[in-house]
Amino acid sequence: MKILIPVKRVVDYNVKVRVKSDNSGVDIANVKMSMNPFDEIAVEEGVRLKEKGVATEVIVVSCGMSQCQEVLRTAMAIGADRAILIESDVELQPLAVAKLLKALVDKEHPGLIILGKQAIDDDCNQTGQMLAALADLPQATFASKIEVIDGKANVTREIDGGLETLTLTLPAVITTDLRLNEPRYVTLPNIMKAKKKPMDTFKPEDFGVDVTPRIKTLKVAEPAKRSAGIKVPDVATLVDKLKNVAKVI
Repeated sequence: MKILIPVKRVVDYNVKVRVKSDNSGVDIANVKMSMNPFDEIAVEEGVRLKEKGVATEVIVVSCGMSQCQEVLRTAMAIGADRAILIESDVELQPLAVAKLLKALVDKEHPGLIILGKQAIDDDCNQTGQMLAALADLPQATFASKIEVIDGKANVTREIDGGLETLTLTLPAVITTDLRLNEPRYVTLPNIMKAKKKPMDTFKPEDFGVDVTPRIKTLKVAEPAKRSAGIKVPDVATLVDKLKNVAKVI
């Protein structure tokens, strides 16, 4: 069984994001970029399934600029077998990425597709669900545990009231939550081995997919700075402030 894992190149989670002076977007010039943390969890889970003998091959794919090769090499250093880069200079929105992944699913026929539940740059949480709909595959989101037995996947997922367990018939789409696993530390020997692993490059046109953006960003602004708190001498003053100043009661 093949496992297909999409990964995204985003601003590193340790970096303080800055907005461009013209409010047209986020400034990524000279900013450290890395793999989306949720996607790293997905890669780790795919590699663990291969180590258990459930999967025979782990394929990672990234859609975007040529610099996305960096995150693909990182994914292969974690343990993925090969990589696919769908190169495009156009801003790729969730629906366009889902269409590209659908075309790749038709080409590779994976038994399982594991994605991060969302990217930390746009926070859309859409691509996995859109891919499942386009490919007409069963899906389970926010997975905190995955077990593959006899051609079926038992997925424990986190919901507001607790935990829910779903059984999916493979092939299926699963999106990962933070508590699924802790990705391994990438060692230098594995980084060197990753450089020799195969990476294929395609363009969106090769799959006949139109990736023209459908949504236009009008303005990007930083959140308002929080004002300093104040101390009150007694409960009566607190109630008065809440009622007449904050107007929350």
